[in-house]
Amino acid sequence: MACSSTYIDLERCNLIPFSLSPSLSSKTLFLNRLSSSPNSLIFADSTRTFRILRATYSNHRRIITCLAHSQSFTDSSNSEEGLSSEAQHKASQLKKRVVFGLGIGVCVGGVVLAGGWVFTVALAAAVFAGAREYFELVRSRGIAAGMTPPPRFVSRVCSVICALMPLVTLYMGQIDVSVTSAAFIVAMTLLLQRGPRFSQLSSAMFGLFYCGYLPCFWVKLRCGLATPALNTKVGAIWPVLLGGQAQWTVGLVATLISFSSIIAADTYAFVGGKAFGKTPLTNISPKKTWEGALAGLGGCIATSIILSKVLSWPKSVLSAVAFGFLNYFGSLFGDLLESMIKRDAGVKDSGSLIPGHGGILDRVDSYMFTGALAYSFVKILLPLNGV
Repeated sequence: MACSSTYIDLERCNLIPFSLSPSLSSKTLFLNRLSSSPNSLIFADSTRTFRILRATYSNHRRIITCLAHSQSFTDSSNSEEGLSSEAQHKASQLKKRVVFGLGIGVCVGGVVLAGGWVFTVALAAAVFAGAREYFELVRSRGIAAGMTPPPRFVSRVCSVICALMPLVTLYMGQIDVSVTSAAFIVAMTLLLQRGPRFSQLSSAMFGLFYCGYLPCFWVKLRCGLATPALNTKVGAIWPVLLGGQAQWTVGLVATLISFSSIIAADTYAFVGGKAFGKTPLTNISPKKTWEGALAGLGGCIATSIILSKVLSWPKSVLSAVAFGFLNYFGSLFGDLLESMIKRDAGVKDSGSLIPGHGGILDRVDSYMFTGALAYSFVKILLPLNGV
């Protein structure tokens, strides 16, 4: 609104506080005009805002000049209140994020140490929630606009199948036949419905792979590799009531190092990106930078080396560096893949299950592919190198 000057008579004007007129917008300066003179005007001094009513002109009038500014005191106050409210909201979100993050970390640590059915059932519950979020993303406007999503009953069946996969892996020791059978059943169900679409089949098959098959490698790593980690000093002092030294297997040590390395990678990448981030990493996730990625890689490898010394596994520094690099590569790839899905879906978070963090997929995306890489490294590469 441009600035202007208006000469009016205040001799017979009633000054009414602006707060008494809630129906009047604070951004309106002129209410009505009769011929060339305003009938009323908003007037503000340094402390209050007034509305001037019935400006009567006379021969003996006192003249003042009112400058109509584009931004009133009320607007400034509202702006300051908005900034304060936004800052409070961010602080509240950060507090929730830290509190729930620490709570989740403690619970996950306990579940990993327990292993067996405790670890597997907890993983199955997370897989079920993540699968439901995935199929809801597939049905969102952003993705559904360019493809036909699977029917709801197929999405629910796939979520249940994904949740059963970790349990079958623990019971049978392998999952390949079960996954093939489940994929065949889902594919036949889609093909027998009226007007099947390839997009339905592809999104359902990817859901089984992404949400069901990949997490099973964590079961194979934690529970399948039961070789005792005899060199681990922590195992020697571990209480007998909690399993004693037999509790500390290669699978447990590898899982702890892998989880800790992923957490370190996310933390260092966030801090490094905030402090030094300038060069965008990819347009899939605009907030990620090369500086943050390098900081995350360094933090991940450093954590892997430190824990390898504490837990005495793996034996060589080179193996610890390679293990840290694989963990980082898997976590970054999983993070970017989930960001791509959310970007196509047009949403910021995959869900709202965890206050301050979003959905399950927002928290476990970095772990999706890492389990397969960590298991392959421990199962194949380490025996070949004798470490």
